Amino acid sequence: MNLSSHSAQPAKPRARDLGIPFDGTPGPLNAITDVPGVAVGHCTLIEGSSVRTGVTAILPAGRQGALAHLPGAFFSLNGNGEMTGSHWLEEAGLLQGPVMLTNTHSVGVVRDATVQWLHQQALQSRPGSHAHFYLPVVAETYDGVLSDINGHPVQARHAHAALDAARTGPVAEGSVGGGTGMITHKWKAGIGSASRVVSIEGRGYTLGVLVQSNYGERQQLTIAGVPVGREIRHSLPGQEAAKDGSIIVCIATDAPLLPHQCKRLARRASMGLARLGSVALHSSGDIFLAFSTQPPALADGLALWQALPHGRDIDPLFQATAEATEEAIVNALVAADTMTGLNGTVVHALPHDELRAVLARHGRLQG
Repeated sequence: MNLSSHSAQPAKPRARDLGIPFDGTPGPLNAITDVPGVAVGHCTLIEGSSVRTGVTAILPAGRQGALAHLPGAFFSLNGNGEMTGSHWLEEAGLLQGPVMLTNTHSVGVVRDATVQWLHQQALQSRPGSHAHFYLPVVAETYDGVLSDINGHPVQARHAHAALDAARTGPVAEGSVGGGTGMITHKWKAGIGSASRVVSIEGRGYTLGVLVQSNYGERQQLTIAGVPVGREIRHSLPGQEAAKDGSIIVCIATDAPLLPHQCKRLARRASMGLARLGSVALHSSGDIFLAFSTQPPALADGLALWQALPHGRDIDPLFQATAEATEEAIVNALVAADTMTGLNGTVVHALPHDELRAVLARHGRLQG
C-alpha cells in the first residue's frame, strides 16, 4: 500500500503554472483547504499490475469537528452513481461527518469503516456513551479500466488511513486517493482542487472545490474556450476505456448559508463542467455536494441561523463555484501522470507542451 496525504506529493506544475487562463481570484493555496477548517487526506493503493485505487477523505470541520452538523445539500446532474447519506442530507439539510470518495465497488466497505471511525471519535468526545447513529456520505467513480475493481482491494484500514491523514494545507492532486485510477476526457486525471475569494457587501468569503474527476469523451474537452480534445487526438486508451465515467464535486464555503442556498451552489457545479465541454452523458454519475462551515448557533433551545440574504448577494458564490469547479478539473488533468494498469491498459497524461502549443495558437496562453 502506498499511503499519501496532501503534504506527501512532490511539487508539480498546476494549470496556472502552464499559463492556462482562468477567471476569478484564488485563495492562497487555490484549494478547498483555503476554506478555514477543511482538511483533506488520501490513501493511495498501487499494488502489482492491477490495483490502482484508493480513498480520499474530506473533513468539513477538521478532525476536532468530525461530528459537527453543518448546513449542506447535494445535487445530481446525472444519477449513474452513488452518494450514500444523501437522502438524510436532503431531508435534514445538515451534513454530519466526513465526505469520503472511492471507487464504485468500495462504497460499502468505506461506509462501514467511516461509521467505525466516527464512533471512535464520539467515544473520545463523550466517554461512556454508546447510542450513536451515523449515515456517512460516501461517493464514488468507476476505476475499473485501470484497476481490478471486482478484486475489492480497498479495506477498512485504507479508509481509516485517509481519515487519519486529513490535514489542512496543500492538497495532493492527480492520481492519488480515490482518484488514483480515474480518467477524464480519455486522459489520466483523478483528484483536483481550486478556490476563489469573493467580496459580498464588504465582507470577504472563500469558496473551495475538490473533484474526483472521471468523465467525458476526448472530442468534448474544452480548456480556456479552446477545443483541445479535437486538436490533441492521439494517445486514446482504446476500447477498454469506452465507458464514460463520473465526477464527484465537493464545494465548501465559509459564507453563512441555509441548506437550500447550499443546494443552489451544488447545482452551479454543472456550469463548471459545461465550460469544459461536458454534456453529462447517460453513463456518467455527476453528483455534487455543497456545505457551509458556519453552523447554526444554539441559544435557549433554539437554533439561530445566519445566512446571506436571499437575492443577488449570493451571485458571487455562484460564479465562484463555476470557476473553481472548472479549474479543479483542469488541475486534476495537469497533475496526473501516465499510468499502466489492469490488463496492461495505458492511460496517458495530458501532454503539457502540446496543451500549451494549442492554447498559444488560439491566443489563450498566458505568460
